[in-house]
Amino acid sequence: MKLRAGISAALLSLLPFAPAAAAPKVATSVPLSDGGWDLLAVDSVAHQVLIARADGVDAVDTRTGTVKPRLVAGTRFHGIALVPGTSLAVATQAAGSATVFNVTTGKVSGVVTTDPDADATIYEPGTRTVWVMNGDSGTISIVDPAAARATGKMKVGGSLEMAALDGRGHLFVNVEDKGELAEIDIASRNVMGTIALPGCEHPTGLAYLKLGLLLSACSNGVADLTRARDGRSIGQIAIGPRPDGAFADSARHRAYVPSGGDGTLTVIDTSGAIPRKIATVRTQVGARTGAVDVATGAVYLPAANYLPATATGQRPAIAPGSVRLLVVR
Repeated sequence: MKLRAGISAALLSLLPFAPAAAAPKVATSVPLSDGGWDLLAVDSVAHQVLIARADGVDAVDTRTGTVKPRLVAGTRFHGIALVPGTSLAVATQAAGSATVFNVTTGKVSGVVTTDPDADATIYEPGTRTVWVMNGDSGTISIVDPAAARATGKMKVGGSLEMAALDGRGHLFVNVEDKGELAEIDIASRNVMGTIALPGCEHPTGLAYLKLGLLLSACSNGVADLTRARDGRSIGQIAIGPRPDGAFADSARHRAYVPSGGDGTLTVIDTSGAIPRKIATVRTQVGARTGAVDVATGAVYLPAANYLPATATGQRPAIAPGSVRLLVVR
């Protein structure tokens, strides 16, 4: 276990904010078909947003707002990884598979068996492979998208969430049930160690910042900052409750954390030595995942209205006709 020490959340909260005028807002929204969703990816080259849905993968044209529902059909899609320099993407399904498909036509070139609860995905450029986090299984399946076949699997342990790469041959993944980060050597496919995240409950979203920091979205309303090279804590930033994503736009020196509990998007400036919150955008309750278009800076967040829960502790149902893709600029 690596030691953690550093600047406290209280100190981070005292850092000066950027001008409020720079804050983005929800500019428009695109209606989507009924049903649930999970993670999404923005294909800046093809000008579309790919959304993992309960019944397939939706494609939304970022220029016209035209929606192709079920570009790829299936059940309980979770994560999507684009393969740069190609027209391919890999989408995971909860039952335990990864589908390789063409982002324009939706044609499937192969379905690769993974472990159950195939969830978040990430493309690793050095090996030209897609790494699939099998959430409840605690394993990572490695997929060659060009050949549409599995090339390996490794055991990590715990409930795996989202992953990030440091560009130095290491992959980091949030282990939700243990409140820690696992660090993996890509070449050897071995777990190098774990990094405890004190004060971070159920970390889900994860983003690597060009400052050499890992930003973990925690369910208890904080974003944890960890230095990748040595696992030291840099502090925490206040966000909303129940986030399920974190992503960065290195070209504009921004990072984002959407929180479904209160319907907010935390905007973080990453241009200085220490990241700082510069704005909180009102989105919509339930808007917990998102992605940014690195070509334009627009942020996309699926959202919906919800019916009252019929029993205590029961997840409320989505109101018919209310699902849409929010566009933040």
